[in-house]
Amino acid sequence: MRHRNSGRQLSRNTSHRHAVLRNMATSLLQHETIRTTVPKAKELRRVVEPLITMAKADSMALRRLAYARLRDEAVVEKLFGDLGPRFKARAGGYTRILKMEPRPGDSADMALMQLVDPAPGANEKKDDAKGGKAAKKSKRAAPADA
Repeated sequence: MRHRNSGRQLSRNTSHRHAVLRNMATSLLQHETIRTTVPKAKELRRVVEPLITMAKADSMALRRLAYARLRDEAVVEKLFGDLGPRFKARAGGYTRILKMEPRPGDSADMALMQLVDPAPGANEKKDDAKGGKAAKKSKRAAPADA
């Protein structure tokens, strides 16, 4: 019987399951969007959301605890330097799971997991690229008229 045993096994032993979730959490925090199966995404949510909550209050002890769970200095720096302040006003629910079409090989239910608030620089880069192209066209047009 599995009374009071929470969480999914994901067809893995304990050490493999922890390693998979650690790697997926690192990838999600680094790239802010990953593609995975629905059960893995639901388990990953239980790992990532407490990490973001920890990052909202920056201290050396919390940084060490996050490093113990992630084992990647760059991701811990991004977590406390960028993601924690970004989600400071949000009470919870930092991730979103969007269901996708099944995987072609085995028809596994796939999901797109992403952080809720996009990075502020992501939209600005697109706007700058468009503005830059428009500025180049106007510069070319100005000498032709003169």
